[in-house]
Amino acid sequence: MTVAVHHRPLRRRSFSPLASLAHMHAVWRQRQSLRKLDDAALADIGLTRSEAEREASRPIWDAPTNWTC
Repeated sequence: MTVAVHHRPLRRRSFSPLASLAHMHAVWRQRQSLRKLDDAALADIGLTRSEAEREASRPIWDAPTNWTC
């Protein structure tokens, strides 16, 4: 049996400075929330206190491209 599959090309988003700022702010909020977690909560997500502090201390613009907010 033959199955025909049609894929549309992914549409690339245009650059938006406001969206970039909103994304950086969201990353900052997430990192501050991570910093506030207690050791038990960090253990639940598989992180140590030093790993959480290292992540929370990263610059606001230093986020993986696959992160979405």
